[in-house]
Amino acid sequence: MSLPSCLEESLHIVTVEEFKQFVDDTGYKTDAEKYDWSIVQQNIVDFQILGGIDWRCPDGFHYAKDKEAVRQVSYNDALAYCNWAQKEIPSYSNYWDIAEKDTRPINANSPEILPLDQVNLVGNIWELTLPDKLDRIRLAGGSYLCNPNSCNGTNQNRELHVDRTTGNSHIGFAVLQ
Repeated sequence: MSLPSCLEESLHIVTVEEFKQFVDDTGYKTDAEKYDWSIVQQNIVDFQILGGIDWRCPDGFHYAKDKEAVRQVSYNDALAYCNWAQKEIPSYSNYWDIAEKDTRPINANSPEILPLDQVNLVGNIWELTLPDKLDRIRLAGGSYLCNPNSCNGTNQNRELHVDRTTGNSHIGFAVLQ
């Protein structure tokens, strides 16, 4: 028996505006702010490590807009946000079970991250998921930088893991609704 649509779980990509409210309310400092550097992807292979970078200016050049997905956040940062907002990060399989129902177009191999209301959950930015049985943080969904010839992140079988403190210009997170 399937759940009525009003009871089905959904994913919500956390926005800059929502993350800002969390930071304003708590004074939280992200891992990128604590380390005073983070990673900016130029493409799927090339990256830079830049100082003074964080969720406010995730690529080191452009300030993030309120309605954009928050990026340059680590698993630790996402978990702190979830504790404050009383939300949960999805497991990897839960993410894909929910994402399969999203019929909007996938943003893959695009020159930029697209507005959240215009694209599928999959393919815009990588999303952090709960640790697996081996305590690895697996990324789900893929990035706008991906394509089938490179990271093929929009393929559910793709495995890409990060540590708990890694931020990146194309990593954010979703929460269960």
